[in-house]
Amino acid sequence: MIEIRQIVKSYDSLRVLDGVSLDVNDGEVLSIVGPSGAGKTTLLQIVGSLDRPDSGSVAYDGVDLSRMKGRQLDTFRNRNIGFVFQFHQLLPEFTLEENVAMPAFIAGTARREAMARARELLDYLGLGERLGHKPAQLSGGERQRAAVARALINRPRVVLADEPSGSLDTRNREELHRLFFDLRRDFGQTIVIVTHDPELAAGCDRTVALLDGRIESITVNTPMI
Repeated sequence: MIEIRQIVKSYDSLRVLDGVSLDVNDGEVLSIVGPSGAGKTTLLQIVGSLDRPDSGSVAYDGVDLSRMKGRQLDTFRNRNIGFVFQFHQLLPEFTLEENVAMPAFIAGTARREAMARARELLDYLGLGERLGHKPAQLSGGERQRAAVARALINRPRVVLADEPSGSLDTRNREELHRLFFDLRRDFGQTIVIVTHDPELAAGCDRTVALLDGRIESITVNTPMI
């Protein structure tokens, strides 16, 4: 599904990624691990078209992101890629339902349809009674589940998650880990997760270990589901 070829990325004199090549399969839950500074987040941002490599390419089923720019790239990202960050990035002035629907509004979906889809996802994630709450009224685990719902609102082909459980306590972390595999089971999602959590990494289909901007190893695991 995703073809990553010879990605090189530097910031000034620091080479963060040094010729990374990787395929992500359709419906796969893939983890990316490595020490701080290994290039994990930079790789995820390039795969998600939030940053551009100095050289190399990323393609989704043969569609090369490097050939797109401006509004075309923004539209592709909005429709095909969902993001979950370590800190939920919910907008404090909007309700939970509005936050989840926001990417659908940006995509031009009618408000009634977008809000209905947001309610459907929030119900699925056990937040159906929290629709009118603001983010400050929710627990950390609830906010992160809402962030997952927002990532799913446009039915993206892939979800990219950057340390999604890093700010959660043990119980909420375990629930979020299980949720990713529920999404694969129920929606057929392809999911790429950057994580420092060895249990989450080991439960994914494969684990890619980065070191000094290169792939050190790729391990095939026994997935959680």
